[in-house]
Amino acid sequence: MKSVITCDMEGRIETFSKGAEQLFGYRAEEVIGKERVSVFSPGEVVLQNVPVWLEKASQEGEYRTNTIFVRKDGSTFNARIRVTPTFANGKDKGQTGYCGVTEAIEEEVQVPIKWTTKLIKVLAITRLPFISAVAMPAFIGGAYAYRYLLDGAGAFNWLYFTLAVAGVILLHLGSNVMNDYFDVKDGTDGVNNDYFLQFSGGSRAIELGLITLEGSKRLGLSLMAAAGLIGLYLTFVTGPATLLIGLAGLALGYLYTAPPVRLVARKGLGELGIALAFGPLVTAGVVYVLTEQLSPMAFLIGLPVGLLTANILLINEFPDAASDATTGKNHLVVTFGKEKSTYIYLGVLLTAFLANLAIVWLLPGVNIWLAGVSFLMVSAGLLIFRHIRQNYDSRELVRSNKNTIALSALTGLATAVAMML
Repeated sequence: MKSVITCDMEGRIETFSKGAEQLFGYRAEEVIGKERVSVFSPGEVVLQNVPVWLEKASQEGEYRTNTIFVRKDGSTFNARIRVTPTFANGKDKGQTGYCGVTEAIEEEVQVPIKWTTKLIKVLAITRLPFISAVAMPAFIGGAYAYRYLLDGAGAFNWLYFTLAVAGVILLHLGSNVMNDYFDVKDGTDGVNNDYFLQFSGGSRAIELGLITLEGSKRLGLSLMAAAGLIGLYLTFVTGPATLLIGLAGLALGYLYTAPPVRLVARKGLGELGIALAFGPLVTAGVVYVLTEQLSPMAFLIGLPVGLLTANILLINEFPDAASDATTGKNHLVVTFGKEKSTYIYLGVLLTAFLANLAIVWLLPGVNIWLAGVSFLMVSAGLLIFRHIRQNYDSRELVRSNKNTIALSALTGLATAVAMML
């Protein structure tokens, strides 16, 4: 008995043979257009081996290996698989997907998992590569305090700064894990098969079996508790404003997907909360920890990068919109539709640009470096917007997802450097 399964370039199942039904225990209608081929492999095998299989199949015309697969009931079996590229529109039009032919075998198969895969597993569960969204405003706050508020390098408390950065990162990671927990629990992730791999649709760590639902809850709360301990210490050595700002960030991160508030379902409140939590609250908190001062400028300097992070959230909502609507996740793209939401993206970008110009105007002296960052940011953002307008309803939009993330991170880094200069 042989299983024949075909999928597109992102692993979304397109055909599922009778042999596949018998071997894996799923009915064709359960998986075609609803699951990805990763559902048939243990999570660590997916992280370590599946991308290698697909790459070699594309490069060499086929790839054969023995592996372990997972049935619908959770049981595993030893198997031999042959993966080949598919060309639905002819080879001259380029590869469109993959075909996997699988058969069960009697021989025992061992799939050794490397330590690097264990590390990638942690990165995937917490979405650690996205910490730039919260680290950059922390750096901006530190640069502003160093350059404009403190009297020389000797007045800059590196311990407090390091603890503040660690605290906001832990809080961000905890929020990531809890967001995945609630998205799986309320069924949002389960009905979403249109997400862009690595860029939208959550981490998929629970779906892949990298962590259990309850395990993700414990991890998320533990990360938030660790951030809370740092916050309590910094409150003790600086003042109550540290605690208030930290609690505000905690509330926005946790309640983004947590019921009954579920900010993401409140027609724009989720995006607004993210803009605040990943911008002004971080810069104001870091500035207060370093100087024990609060000012409008401490909030304003974080607004541009916070708005750019909100645009990351917005662009990631495009591929998820149809499935999110079925579970009441009424964010901006669900509320206004994809076409109108492209102009929301533009409005947020231009607001970030104007906020940056306001900062240039209000800071002491003339910071030409920061002015340069502002114009480079809006120029790059307008190019991204043009691509979004052309591809907002196609899979080509993923390029804009990547570029929006890069724009936010690079603008944040450049802003921090410009503050220092």
